[in-house]
Parts: sequence; structure tokens; C-alpha cells
Amino acid sequence: MWDDARQLNAIAITLSLIAAAFFGWATVGWVTRLPAFAFRDVVVTTPLSRTSGAHLESVIRGELTGTFFTMDLDRARAALARVPWVRAVALRRQWPRRLEIAVDEHVPFARWNDNALVDMRGDVFVASYAGELPQFRGPDGQAALMTARYREWNGLLSPLALHLTGLDLSARGGWQVHADDATGPLTLEVGRDDVAGRLARFVAVYGRTLGVLARTGTRVERVDLRYRNGFAAQMPGFREKPARKVS
Repeated sequence: MWDDARQLNAIAITLSLIAAAFFGWATVGWVTRLPAFAFRDVVVTTPLSRTSGAHLESVIRGELTGTFFTMDLDRARAALARVPWVRAVALRRQWPRRLEIAVDEHVPFARWNDNALVDMRGDVFVASYAGELPQFRGPDGQAALMTARYREWNGLLSPLALHLTGLDLSARGGWQVHADDATGPLTLEVGRDDVAGRLARFVAVYGRTLGVLARTGTRVERVDLRYRNGFAAQMPGFREKPARKVS
């Protein structure tokens, strides 16, 4: 091989091409990291309703690293999404040194169990909120279902002047509906079977049963709908009169 000039030339050319490619790669890597390509303008393009601008700026300064060419956009989005109230982030690079950040915020819909919130899409998130919200209590992964049921059942019960204040969903699928009427809080024990049918029957007879009691100021605190042909109502302080003895 060492006596074959053609083979030696081919090897030399190959080595030269490899060296040139490596040099070019190293040069590109060096150039893309130059301060000249560092972001000069980082702009949040969407108005912030609940997200802390100071917190967002702190994350931008501390965790968004790299230049126009080298920034890891997935890592940057993940860092910004950890800021309270941030649901999702879209990043857009504008040549030569501008980064635009669009923030999609959570809109609070309900409280979730003991320390979280549910947004309008049924997503669970953690943030501080002092406003009035319905309370959801349920197993993990069921927040979207409970959000949909709340909307459905609140619309069903609102013509009765009942406003839903919360839902409970047990691990076995049993429902409790919490509402307010003119006399105070009311809990509906709906169970897990034929939920839509039970609520429809309750709505159908409300006007001539609980509605009459509500108009007289009689408070009913709990209604059990888990009966085939009716329901049981519980009134605070009510005691059934003992049967008279017949002599």
C-alpha cells in the first residue's frame, strides 16, 4: 500500500475532508455561541392576567440560556410552564436577536380536593386564588369529567333556583351534588347508577315537593335520590312524631 501513490492520495484526500468537516463543525459551533447572537430582546407578547410578571422575568433571566441558534426551546418552555398560572408557552425566535414568548394562562373554574385548582378545560394546576369557586372532590384523573358534569348539572338545576357549589365523586363512582337554594346549602345523594335519570326525576317533581318547602322557608339539608320511585328528604331538627297508642 505504501508503494501505491494512488491509494496514498485517496487516503490523504479522505483525511483532509474529515479534518475540514471537523473544523467546519467546530467553527459553526463556535460562531453560533458568540455573544453577537445572544438574545437582546425578550418580549412577552400576550397580556398577563394572573401570572406574576416578576416571576416570569426571573425564570427568563435565570433559566433561559443559549443564543439564537443554541437555545433549547423544549427546555425553555418547560421552565416557563412551571410558573404558577402558566398553562402553556409558545416561543418564537425573530432574527437576529429577539425572542417572543406567548403565554396561555389557566382560567380558574373550581377548587380541586385540598390544595389545587381546576381550569376551564378541566386541567388541574396549583396556584393561589382567593375568589369564590365551586369545590370538586374526586379521584386523580377525574377533574375533566367533573368539570363537564358540573356544567351539565348546573344548567339542569338552575331553573329551580339551585346553584351548584360543588361535586364529590367517590372512588367507586358515586356522586354527591352540593347546591344552594333560598334556604341554605343542600346536598343531593345521587349515587352511581342512572345518574341522569335520577336528576331528571328530581327536577320534574321539585316544584311540588322541595319547592313548596323552600317557599315556606322550610330548610331541607339533604336529599337521597337513590330510590327507584322517589327520594328521601332530611330536614335539620325534624323528628318524626311517635305513633299514638290506641287504647
